[in-house]
Amino acid sequence: MNDPLKSNRKAELLSTQVEHIDITSFDARPIIDAMGKMSFTSRDLARATGIYNDMLSDKDCTVFLVIAGSTSAGGCMDLYAELVRNNMVDAVIATGATIVDMDFFEGLGHKHYQALEVPDDDTLRSLYIDRIYDTYIDEEDLQNVDHTIFEIAETLEPKAYSSRAFIREMGKYLVKHGKKENSLVKLAYENDVPIFCPAFVDSSAGFGLVKHQVDAMKAGKPYMVLDAIADFRELTQIKIEAGVSGLLMVGGGVPKNFIQDTVVCAEILGHDNVDVHKYAVQVTVADVRDGACSSSTLQEAASWGKVNTAIEQMVFAEAGSVMPLLASDAYHREHWKKREPRRWAKLFDQ
Repeated sequence: MNDPLKSNRKAELLSTQVEHIDITSFDARPIIDAMGKMSFTSRDLARATGIYNDMLSDKDCTVFLVIAGSTSAGGCMDLYAELVRNNMVDAVIATGATIVDMDFFEGLGHKHYQALEVPDDDTLRSLYIDRIYDTYIDEEDLQNVDHTIFEIAETLEPKAYSSRAFIREMGKYLVKHGKKENSLVKLAYENDVPIFCPAFVDSSAGFGLVKHQVDAMKAGKPYMVLDAIADFRELTQIKIEAGVSGLLMVGGGVPKNFIQDTVVCAEILGHDNVDVHKYAVQVTVADVRDGACSSSTLQEAASWGKVNTAIEQMVFAEAGSVMPLLASDAYHREHWKKREPRRWAKLFDQ
């Protein structure tokens, strides 16, 4: 940006970084215990936290972390990374924005910023600042992510990849070139925790991969592609191998349906002995009255043969305000210390 006035204004707006919460720095157990004696959403959260702790203490349970929405940009990024670091989740299903535009973005050294004021969005556009509610992203930094995804694609053998396989390459890239230790993508690679993005190109990854494909087509060369069917097949394979499973879901949408549908897919493949997800927790503010998939309750999912109605809890709250309490409680109860790592990514090693 060559205009000094614009550069100064942009620097002013991007002056206060979002600081991600550290669930290890405080013990939420007394708060959760007290909330369990209350009513309304407080008691719902306490019960949901208890269910998550039950997942961690069940030696046979594989825990799936499901993330939709923008909580990573808003301050929960290190929270999710800590769950991976401490063997508190075994696989991740998320939106492309969560994995690419937020976590991989910060893994490359970029930052999210608090909006101390919300000027006209046309003004933000003129300064190349993107807005997520009251959080800012430097568009020029985001374009660096687009280009990095392109560079990764350029190094790969031109064949079909699941999103899991491509995100693993992103993790490998961060091990060599990353600038943030506490990256979900990096830690997942190092701990063999597979990450799936069923709508992967709905993110900065899409721009980089389109450029890779277009450039290859112009040069008459083959190119890599993403295989969405492989995503579903691989995740279903994990569910079949895992047996007992639990869902910790933030938001809803495609990631939520994707993991729940693995039970039905396993049945269609002839595995009649695959159980529904035994445990399920969902934190959301979605309204059930509009009939949207993002807001379907866990009880509703039971009618499709996806989850167990006996051990489930909906928490209708903004996730950024309750997930730190849930995760801190589970961290300090230390059930994770007795868990055997699943390392499901190794299932797909050649």
